[in-house]
Amino acid sequence: MNEEFETFKTESQSLIEKGVKAAGPRARKATLELEKILKEFRKVFVQDSKKQYFPKKNLV
Repeated sequence: MNEEFETFKTESQSLIEKGVKAAGPRARKATLELEKILKEFRKVFVQDSKKQYFPKKNLV
């Protein structure tokens, strides 16, 4: 995740500060990769929190 964020940071700075137009698509690609990673993190986090706060009750 840190690697993708650093890529985004570097490419967006190149785009904004230096005007390197090719950096735009690379920055957007990094954000899409971050989005995938964060969605997976959220999915796992929500599953774990449900297990912790709402444990299944044995009805036997």
